[in-house]
Amino acid sequence: MSEPREDAVRAVLAAVAARAAAATRLEPAGGEAVLRSVAEATVTLFDAEAASITLHDPVTDRLVIRVAAGTAGEGAVGVSMGSSEGIAGYVFTTGQPLAVSDVAADPRFDRSTAEVTGYVPRSILAVPLVDDEGSIGVLEVLDRRGDAGFDLRDLELAAVFARQATIAIRAGRVERDVAGLLRLAIVNVADGAALDAGAVDAAVAEAVAALDEDDEAALWTLADAVARARHAAPGEIALVVDILDALARRAARPAGRTFRR
Repeated sequence: MSEPREDAVRAVLAAVAARAAAATRLEPAGGEAVLRSVAEATVTLFDAEAASITLHDPVTDRLVIRVAAGTAGEGAVGVSMGSSEGIAGYVFTTGQPLAVSDVAADPRFDRSTAEVTGYVPRSILAVPLVDDEGSIGVLEVLDRRGDAGFDLRDLELAAVFARQATIAIRAGRVERDVAGLLRLAIVNVADGAALDAGAVDAAVAEAVAALDEDDEAALWTLADAVARARHAAPGEIALVVDILDALARRAARPAGRTFRR
């Protein structure tokens, strides 16, 4: 590799690292292992036969079981259903948690999908995986062992586990997109003649703009802006911090609240 090319790669690595660092601070790290641990902990906490995390695939508009725990959940991973089908579909589309003590008597229950997993439950507790960006899936708990059913307290506890899964999923996007960002940025710099900091920043910014998978480019756009601010003077950085702080306070206001002049 020639020295100019090496310099270009080093510059790109530094620029991408700055953006990745900003993005991971905006959203904590997580991944598939975290999802599995959430499902396993859910089974233990509720003394349940199984627990699963189902995620929405926007391309096919289907819910796909990504991870499952418990002896009854072994055959569930990979099974999919329509985004509005079954109890999971109801919870996903409405954003409302649901506890069903007798699924056979509930018209929302999709028995055919349950049979594909190899286990037909008697009762289901389901909570949405939802945050400020919207609903991305469902956490389900199947059949508490013994005669005890699910109650309101169980819904509250399951919602805590669902929140952790949602954070892990959102953060996993950052880790997944870094590789794509790096490839795009290197291609852009390799095709250009200039290797100065401004040219590298422009090339990486163009790559950030191309990361629009699942319509979730906003995080990378913000990370790019924060990373590029490292070149600003101290006074300018303080201004940026003040602006972001004002936006954060505004976002934290209760819905419908407005300022009076």
